Amino acid sequence: ARCEYIMEAFKRLNHDMGLSLDLACGTGLLTIELKKRGVDIYGIDASYDMLTVAKDKCASLDLDILFLCQKMQSIDLYGTIDTCICTLDSINHLTKPTDVQKTFDRVSLFMNKGGYFLFDVNTVYKHTDVLADNTFVYDADDVFCVWQNSLKENNVVDIELDFFEREGRVYHRTSESFSERAYTDDELTQMLNKSGFDVVARYGDMTFELPKVDEQRVIYIARKK
Repeated sequence: ARCEYIMEAFKRLNHDMGLSLDLACGTGLLTIELKKRGVDIYGIDASYDMLTVAKDKCASLDLDILFLCQKMQSIDLYGTIDTCICTLDSINHLTKPTDVQKTFDRVSLFMNKGGYFLFDVNTVYKHTDVLADNTFVYDADDVFCVWQNSLKENNVVDIELDFFEREGRVYHRTSESFSERAYTDDELTQMLNKSGFDVVARYGDMTFELPKVDEQRVIYIARKK
């Protein structure tokens, strides 16, 4: 559904995606869906383990997609691109504004004039009113998850995840910890402008309407000047 949404967003802009980059592509699910629909796309992620999963997926589907292991704020591409997407609050994982600015600068450096950068972010509202200092528990058939949040200064949330995955009668525990930072619209717009982008649209998640006051995720579409 997110793949179809992205393609519709660019269709509304009369933009041919051309050579596209899936930034912070993770295990490549969205990259693969776009490739299936004829988009000339490759992916970048800082996690070698995630990219290994992505390559295995491509092999099983007989798809040839290039994946590069690089950090967002220091990408170094072989040439220019026409489109860049960065989804599922990957920008929020950059908790230093300087790293967000570096990321926007690098995307801009390799973006052709008139190209588009689409990304989404978790909102300040989500961090302060939804995640905050709350704990969530998810109980599915094969996995039990405890999600604990701690709200810090500058709209940063420290997140701790504990997974209990069932294998027969035994549960195996794995844990993960990371932090995310929410940025205001003014902060993101200023950084995009500094990198040579104009914001052409802001939408609520998976809609083509203006974000609501209590929107938890906002989609930005910026055009290279």
